[in-house]
Amino acid sequence: MTPFTEQVIRIVQSIPEGKVMTYGGIAYAAGSPRGARQVVRILHSMSGKYKLPWHRVVNAKGMISLAEDEFRSLQKLQLLGEGVVFDERGVIDLALYQFQPELND
Repeated sequence: MTPFTEQVIRIVQSIPEGKVMTYGGIAYAAGSPRGARQVVRILHSMSGKYKLPWHRVVNAKGMISLAEDEFRSLQKLQLLGEGVVFDERGVIDLALYQFQPELND
């Protein structure tokens, strides 16, 4: 496993209930500011194995990126259950709900 992958896993595991992070924010915190797509791949392939709270990861607009299907609905329900609020357009206020991990260099 690469150091970047290990960092992504650690960061996603640290997102507390009721907070979210963006794919790009995770990539930046893991040391690769342009690695958002790699974060997507890591979440897709490792969420089950590492019990990652994948539902707490949204896009830079504060929206769920998944296509209209059961996982999109599941993600929204899980976030609502944690107290995360969506506006009428389905957008999360990142100024209010975005988690900022402590960076350890």
